[in-house]
Amino acid sequence: MTHETPGALLSILRDGQARTRAELVQLTGLARSTLSQRLDALLDQRWILPVEEAISSGGRPATAFAFNPRARLVLAADLGVTHAHVALTDLSGTLLAEQAADLPIDSGPERCLTWLLDTAAGLLTDRDITDIGGIGLGLPGPVEHKSGRPINPPLMPGWDGFPVLEWLNGKINAPVLIDNDVNIMALGEHRATAPDVEHMIFVKVGTGIGCGIISERRLHRGAQGAAGDIGHVRVPSADQALCRCGNIGCLEAIAGGGALAARLRVEGTRDVVRLVRGGSIEAIKLVRESGREVGLVLASIVNFFNPTTIVIGGDLAEAGEHLLAGVREVVYGRSLPLATQRLDIRASSLGDRAGVRGAAMMVIEHVLTPAAVDRVVDFS
Repeated sequence: MTHETPGALLSILRDGQARTRAELVQLTGLARSTLSQRLDALLDQRWILPVEEAISSGGRPATAFAFNPRARLVLAADLGVTHAHVALTDLSGTLLAEQAADLPIDSGPERCLTWLLDTAAGLLTDRDITDIGGIGLGLPGPVEHKSGRPINPPLMPGWDGFPVLEWLNGKINAPVLIDNDVNIMALGEHRATAPDVEHMIFVKVGTGIGCGIISERRLHRGAQGAAGDIGHVRVPSADQALCRCGNIGCLEAIAGGGALAARLRVEGTRDVVRLVRGGSIEAIKLVRESGREVGLVLASIVNFFNPTTIVIGGDLAEAGEHLLAGVREVVYGRSLPLATQRLDIRASSLGDRAGVRGAAMMVIEHVLTPAAVDRVVDFS
């Protein structure tokens, strides 16, 4: 990597270690005058801050420079089918403020996005909206990652093709990144709890069912962003079940929280979880069966992709070990022994924070690339 630009210099300091000018000259090979120009450019934008070293060789302590994670704020949001979660973080991913609320996604894009911005404004206390350096948003349906537009989302009436990115950019002048909600959950879980795992599958079982794929420690979206949509894989036991996508036989149509709620004659997935926690034998049986159906699809994925970790999250995972037990039973029974030899299947550690953590990391990894930093720093 070239160290000639401010962005490249910042990438060195992002490890949290404060370094003096002399140390940075040695690391980068830059002339001292050139290094000073780059440091001044970063200082002007508060990307870095000066700190005094506690130990010096005599005389005045040398000034060292360290990355400033509070230089910008990140607005992270996870909009689900029935509820939403919004958070503000700094550039290290540290959660500063958050709020969750019931918000039906079928209220439509303008109402949901207006709620998102109003909530963000309420979370800002001693900072201004201009301090937001990026927005990360997860949506509960297929999203074309490059354009940020939902494409034929079965659970999101009124959202198909809506210009989410442009709408948000019209309100806040900051980079906007939009993805499927399970992708950001996968990213959040991986970065926060398993950064050394190279191959991981994150499965969200809520009203719908989806899967996020981490391959070689990077989120794999596929060609258009549709990778991992296992909820619409056809399963033998669902031959007559009509799915909201218009097809019959989808996994989601028999194993999703919405399908279970309908069979139990309750309103939604969270009501199913309440029944399970209350000891309902019928609800427990259905949740375990849901786990087996999900496990049947995952067994094929395990044989094909050979992950080392499968993480189960989403609202239905809050029902305790019943869903996880069903998944494990089928995956370990139907997958190849070599593929399951070191396979860990566990519940999400982040719970309902996985989405906002992942949305924040998606933004942070984008806005702190050397090229992105150079675009906002004047170093002529």
